[in-house]
Amino acid sequence: MARGGFGGFPGGGGRNNMMKQIEKLQKQMEEMQEDLANQEITESSGGGAVEATVNGNKELIKIKLDKEAVDPDDVEMLEDLIVAAVNSAMKSAEEKMSSKMGKLTGGLNIPGL
Repeated sequence: MARGGFGGFPGGGGRNNMMKQIEKLQKQMEEMQEDLANQEITESSGGGAVEATVNGNKELIKIKLDKEAVDPDDVEMLEDLIVAAVNSAMKSAEEKMSSKMGKLTGGLNIPGL
């Protein structure tokens, strides 16, 4: 029996290759996450009355309100528009992250990613 073998590869050479591939994938994922964190995703609601901007980390970084959307007699409508815009921006950020992650992992389902 071969000593130090891994995954059917004698001598541990397969293990070294696998570790190099894992390290490469990890580096690519870190670069992708950094790139996404620097991206801004903006979505709107109410025909552009409310805009919400999030970054790739899904952190809300900006809200823009059209003056027309600010009606003191209908605060609930403005609240609903804000929630809709933020949710839409968050969903777009998540889809962008999932798409990039899928390209990086080649469709592998990696838990936690």
